[in-house]
Amino acid sequence: MSNRGELREVRAALVSLPGVRDAAVHVTRQAPDSPRIVAHVVTRTQLAELRTALRSRLPSHLVPARLHRVPYIPLLPDGSTDRRALAALTSPEPDETTPAPARPEPGEPAAGEAAGDAAHGQPPTVPVTPQQHALLLDALAHRGTGRYVEQLHWRWRGQVDTDRFTAAWQSVFDRETVLRAAFDWESGPRLVLHEHARAEVVRHPAGSVEFEELRERDRLRGFDLRSPGLLRLNLVDEPDPAGGGPPSVRVLLTFHHVMLDAWSVSVLLQEFYRAYLAGGRLPGGERRPDIRDYARWLAGQDTAPARDYFSSAFPAATALVLPAVPGPATGLSGSGRAEARLGAGQAGRLRAWAASCAATETGALQAVWALLLYRAAGTPGPALVGFGVTVSGRGIALDAVEGLPGLLTNTLPMTVRVDPGGAVTGLMAQLRDQAVDLAAYEWVSLGQIHQWSGRGADGELAESLLVFEHRRRDSDELRSALAAQGISVERPRAAGAPTAFPVTLFAHRDSDDGLVLAAVHDRARLADDDAARLVGQCARLLRELPALAGGSATVAEALAAIADEPPVRMAQAPHATASAGGVPPRGEPRP
Repeated sequence: MSNRGELREVRAALVSLPGVRDAAVHVTRQAPDSPRIVAHVVTRTQLAELRTALRSRLPSHLVPARLHRVPYIPLLPDGSTDRRALAALTSPEPDETTPAPARPEPGEPAAGEAAGDAAHGQPPTVPVTPQQHALLLDALAHRGTGRYVEQLHWRWRGQVDTDRFTAAWQSVFDRETVLRAAFDWESGPRLVLHEHARAEVVRHPAGSVEFEELRERDRLRGFDLRSPGLLRLNLVDEPDPAGGGPPSVRVLLTFHHVMLDAWSVSVLLQEFYRAYLAGGRLPGGERRPDIRDYARWLAGQDTAPARDYFSSAFPAATALVLPAVPGPATGLSGSGRAEARLGAGQAGRLRAWAASCAATETGALQAVWALLLYRAAGTPGPALVGFGVTVSGRGIALDAVEGLPGLLTNTLPMTVRVDPGGAVTGLMAQLRDQAVDLAAYEWVSLGQIHQWSGRGADGELAESLLVFEHRRRDSDELRSALAAQGISVERPRAAGAPTAFPVTLFAHRDSDDGLVLAAVHDRARLADDDAARLVGQCARLLRELPALAGGSATVAEALAAIADEPPVRMAQAPHATASAGGVPPRGEPRP
């Protein structure tokens, strides 16, 4: 009785009921011949109501004999239910009236949660990650600046039902723990996992607001990090098309990077579209794994191998980290953006050449950036250069982590030896090997690495960041379903945001298979024309490298190709207040 298929049927029936966020179903046997189905449910709905609803949906032998209310469903690293932790959360008797208090074993919080006292009405909590801790301190030190507030915008063509749009986002908020989380920095800091958060959606009639003004105002508005709901949306109606056609609405999505990364937002958007297509309600229960499971996984990691690696991987010699020669003060402020592009043919040749070198276009971009750092230093012989790279953070051994929303994208440092007489392909091989080593530690924060490397507060590992955006593929099925309802949506574009690095270079393939480079820069350090010159030099090297000396150019030969380019100048950094540990925290700014 009650095979796995039947248990899946029972769970599916439970999570389809209104108010049920998640459920776990299993069989107990008090005697060999008396199996009973038992269900644990994350819900505030009366259990008697759930039982009545199940009787109308399931055969009588599949209606659970016992229903238990629990605050969450704990999982093992492989994604299966942690039965031991689940038992610790369960009251001795079924609770038909109020939520069951969490009962972790003394000194051992279940699923990594140390908790809020559920019995006293306090929401549960989990520790912040080391990366979040650093970003949180920096965000609090720069209130009102829009630091780490990131935005996406796109056009929605077709009718928008505002109530349905809002309900769909509310359904996503109800499903995703990360959207109901906030920070408590008085005692930790910790992430507080609230029971409810309201999805904020505001619609503006055509002509009532200028989009760029709204975007900047919403960015500077920021978020109260103590309150849940660190994502919000604005809809701006555009005038009716002069030649007819479907109406158009510009969508602005604003979120805080200390809670979410860009990968997460793409996951949430797919969920939103599914909910909108379903009339405003996202099918299924609360997601697992989620940030609770990630916190538990992170707490179980042994940092000793990472400490050993990073304490030895970075030589004591200071690396060259500035991509420009010293220059005068710019007299500017804010964040700027400069772009360059390789056409589809040029990008294709670059990819083919990189593949022939057992590398990727990402490796080619990193090698070119290392060349520019070496050139800026003006040193005659071999030297170390250093810069930051981003990693998705989703290569870890946690089941279904690729769909987990949260702050997992991370910045790691790379240090490589540049020899003017060595081949560029050899430089790419060094970078490839280092990337393989770093892959095992993509969950380690930059602050931890800085400490383990033995550097002082002034010993920067990186003053620039490379971000190669491997974007999640849109669902063709969802696009077709939206089109069937007369809706088409553009691919979201990232808006400019202040960067914690003097310059961050973003790269991505566009719809024509070209390679787009965008330098987002601190205008107080790098003037607009210098930023344009820097990204232009990078693009020029990428275009010319495959042909230089038959693709086997030395570092000196490659740099000779841009000898006619004037140097890029960068102003000295103003005195900055260091974070805990003396390291300015840096995350993944968006273009």
